Amino acid sequence: MATALGLMLAIFSLSKNVILYGLAQVWIEIIRGTPALAQIFILYFGLADFGLRMPPMVAAIIGLGINGSAYLAEIFRAGIQAVGPGQTEAAASLGLSPFWVAFDVVLPQAARMMVPPYVNYGVQLLKDTSLIASIAVPEIMFRARNLVMETYDSMTIYLLAAAIYLAIAIPLSRLASFLQTRTVTAP
Repeated sequence: MATALGLMLAIFSLSKNVILYGLAQVWIEIIRGTPALAQIFILYFGLADFGLRMPPMVAAIIGLGINGSAYLAEIFRAGIQAVGPGQTEAAASLGLSPFWVAFDVVLPQAARMMVPPYVNYGVQLLKDTSLIASIAVPEIMFRARNLVMETYDSMTIYLLAAAIYLAIAIPLSRLASFLQTRTVTAP
């Protein structure tokens, strides 16, 4: 959800259409300027005040998707803008349509620059899943808190929860570093 919405927002923020550009900028500023936890609470608790009740997992997915969309929009926009205008001009001079210029020339080059921050976003998303325990979605911290209430052994259980996050986050961080090294040095 974050990827699809983020790509759409990136396209809007690169648009010459003032309305699309403005909508994208407002969305990105509001979402990036407010905490993910507040966004999840608005979806789960706030909308319930208006009769729109959603299951906790749905609110969590939508909340983290919306939050991620603003960050990914900036990653995608920056990657696309990092491709030199000479590339686009050269492709257009060869007779490629704007679609094929974007698809065959700009996006492959941009993707190489976007992969490392995209993977870093994945690591951040993994850590942000701990926020959804606040609306009773059973994830690692939710389970840890329940175990602490049963056993009163908070240090051991929370250290184990942290170790689980590290066991997932460290390989992802290494992947991001590898990809960054590979994409920067690749021809």
